[in-house]
Parts: sequence; C-alpha cells; structure tokens
Amino acid sequence: MSLWKKIAVSIMAVSVVAGIAVASAKLPSGPALNEMAPDFEAVDSNGVKHKLSDYRGKIVVLEWKNHECPFVVKHYSEGNMQSLQKYARDNGAVWLSVVSSAPGKQGYLSNEDANALMKKEKSNANAVLQDVTGKVGRLYAAKVTPHMFIIDKEGKLVYDGGIDDKRSANPKDIATSRPYVKENLGLLFAGKAVTEQKTTPYGCGVKY
Repeated sequence: MSLWKKIAVSIMAVSVVAGIAVASAKLPSGPALNEMAPDFEAVDSNGVKHKLSDYRGKIVVLEWKNHECPFVVKHYSEGNMQSLQKYARDNGAVWLSVVSSAPGKQGYLSNEDANALMKKEKSNANAVLQDVTGKVGRLYAAKVTPHMFIIDKEGKLVYDGGIDDKRSANPKDIATSRPYVKENLGLLFAGKAVTEQKTTPYGCGVKY
C-alpha cells in the first residue's frame, strides 16, 4: 500500500464526518460568474511569475491545494487529480495548483518541498503557485481544499465549486461520483457552454 493510501485509510473515519461539516457550511460569495476572472500575479515553486491575463486564449483551471488535507489526499492517492490534470493539459488547458497555506500552517510547503512533492505524486499541473500571503485565495474566496475554478478562453470565470459531488474523504467514492470539473472541461473543449457553473466545494478549510 502506498504512503498516500495509508494516510487516507488511517484518517478516513474522522475526516468523513469533519469534511461533511465543512462541505455543508454556507460559503461567502466569490467572484461573479460569467464576468472576467480576477487577474492576479503569483510566483510558482520555481520562482517563475504567472499572471492570469497572460493565459488569455487558453482555458485555465485553478485548484486550491493542501497536501495534508484528507480530501486532497483522496484524489491524489488514487491518481484522480493527476488524471484530470493530464486531461486538461492534453486538451490545451493550463492547470495551476494554488497553495494558500501560510507559513507554519498545515499544507505550507517551501519551494524545494513543493517541487519534491510534485515529483513524488506525479502531478501534471503546469505549476504550483505559492500564495503564502493568501492574496490570491482571498481574491477568489477560496475556502476549502480542493476548491476548483475554471476560466474560459475569454478570461471569464465559468465554474466555481467542487471537484465532484461526493463529499467524503473515501477514495472508493471517486468511481461513483459526478465529476463536475471533468464534465465542464469536456463541454468547453467541445466548444459548448458550461451548464452547471456553481456547486458546493468540500474539503478542509484553507489555512490562511
């Protein structure tokens, strides 16, 4: 059994109950859908600056991440997040994992550790953005990990919500879940509009 799977199994019973509470909480409104997504500039774990507006003409996925959160572990331990990242990038999209954990808080990573983790988990993200001040997270009202956003080629925010509809930390639930992010990316790749733009994200609270 891999380390990821051992972690997921060991915390399953507690995390499911805690996670449902987080998922059910009423979250503040984020940026307006179908309007231009808030622009930002952030530096990744390799010291490279990324400005959202520089990706105009491409679909962009923002994934809020905390590698110690059991709900994030759920999707990485089974390769679900990596598969979704690959699907997005194979179709020309840009995938940015955003870490808004403050120094000393759960999920915080130094640049060196972030790069080592990407290699270990075989992440297919374009980059890990180090949002240690929480500026980008607050700009998007990101409340949990994973909280997912999709921005279309025009730069408009077209999805804000959960990765899927199964609010649990159990990896076995992935197979029977409705994969909101994958469904919506498929629509965009086919030149169609996203129909279900707002869902309730679930996970651990972002550690600002």
